[in-house]
Amino acid sequence: MLHREPLQEIAEEQVRAFEQDGAVCLRGMFSADWLAALAEDIERDKAEPGPMVRRNTPPGKPGEFFVDFQLWRRWPNCRRFVFDSPAAAIAARMLSATEVVYYHDHLLVKEPGTEECTPWHHDQPYYPVDGWQVGSIWLPLDPVDRATCVEYVAGSHRWGRWFRPRYFNRATSELAVSDDRFEDMPDIDAERPRHRFLAWDLAPGDCIFFHGLTVHGAPGNRSASRRRRAYATRWLGEDARYATRSQISPPILEHGLQRGDPMACALFPPVWPRAARAKELS
Repeated sequence: MLHREPLQEIAEEQVRAFEQDGAVCLRGMFSADWLAALAEDIERDKAEPGPMVRRNTPPGKPGEFFVDFQLWRRWPNCRRFVFDSPAAAIAARMLSATEVVYYHDHLLVKEPGTEECTPWHHDQPYYPVDGWQVGSIWLPLDPVDRATCVEYVAGSHRWGRWFRPRYFNRATSELAVSDDRFEDMPDIDAERPRHRFLAWDLAPGDCIFFHGLTVHGAPGNRSASRRRRAYATRWLGEDARYATRSQISPPILEHGLQRGDPMACALFPPVWPRAARAKELS
């Protein structure tokens, strides 16, 4: 059954943990039916990827680090996930938002044997978005052990720092995204004794909710047999505003927004409250 509400209630302690640490694990939020529906579209996308696809594994290397965006614009189950899954309710609760806009999706598949890591970064500098209510749901479709999980630097969203965005493929250069706040990402691995790190063993149906400014990275997938398919979706609360930045990632254009505008538009649809969405479609 493709249920619309989270299978588990989100406790106030979990909201506080997110606000304090910038990332929290939410257990058992999505049914097997939702995961199966997404898996179907993910395989479709791998066979027929979109124009923003990136393959971050060099030729001749083992495995595959496959990245694509905007599946919800092409595949029906991903679109249903945006409007009819528990995700919008989860985002509203975690962001303490009365209104939620859907920004985009991001598919990250690390096939067995993939060596490529996801470098340390945080997401919001990649986006033309200012505001505090910016969050993501990282939803794995496969069991993930802590050694393969995304790792988050606890509290880094509250550092008041914006780090210069880079492509995940280390052979390519930084994105030419201009913002006076940007600085180079420090060597997080060298600074490990100074920080607290968050990662979890995850079962299908679990997800991670994290802030747009939380620094995170991920190892490769050294498993010989287990895939690591993750469907990440981005959500914005009512304080999010359009910010003019060049060479954003993903390059979602033709939205018609001007600096300072609320983000809601045809490309970034309002999804919460559901009644407002239904009224817009009627």
